[in-house]
Amino acid sequence: MAGTRDNLTELISEAEVAKRVKALAKDISETYQDEAPILIGILNGSFIFAADLMRAMEIDCEIDFIKVSSYAGTASKGTVKLLKDISADITDRHVVIVEDIIDSGLTIKFIRDRMLETSPKSVAIITLLMKPDIAKLDFDIDWVGFEIPPEFVVGYGLDYDQKLRNLKGIYCLGGSESE
Repeated sequence: MAGTRDNLTELISEAEVAKRVKALAKDISETYQDEAPILIGILNGSFIFAADLMRAMEIDCEIDFIKVSSYAGTASKGTVKLLKDISADITDRHVVIVEDIIDSGLTIKFIRDRMLETSPKSVAIITLLMKPDIAKLDFDIDWVGFEIPPEFVVGYGLDYDQKLRNLKGIYCLGGSESE
């Protein structure tokens, strides 16, 4: 998509994102105040959110990453493929899955089910963005940064064909179909 940066409309500012990440980190720190949870970031989209969240937390914690594929451009392929699994042993550990965005819920369900197979002490989910009008989940999301409309968004780690991740806020990408 030529001239992609020309088709952006700010949805959430850099300052709003930073303020919300700090509030989420504080809440997670209070929830796990006597524990050392392991954050499982979902690559590639959540790496900036996971890093900022971890730096803002006031407790000991660890981090690992999992990578899956379910998108091409702006469209979901309807299936999830595991590209990189975690390397940490999460048996009897508190796990916090860190997602950038939940739209249909397909990816987060796949990863949650995968984590539950390994007998963790608990599994919680935090997502920066959620599209409640699209999400079809039979479980709760523990922390949601922002609920957004069913628009295709980029920035703060979210991409359009691997581009625009470096934007500091969250932007709607005009002229594209919803995920």
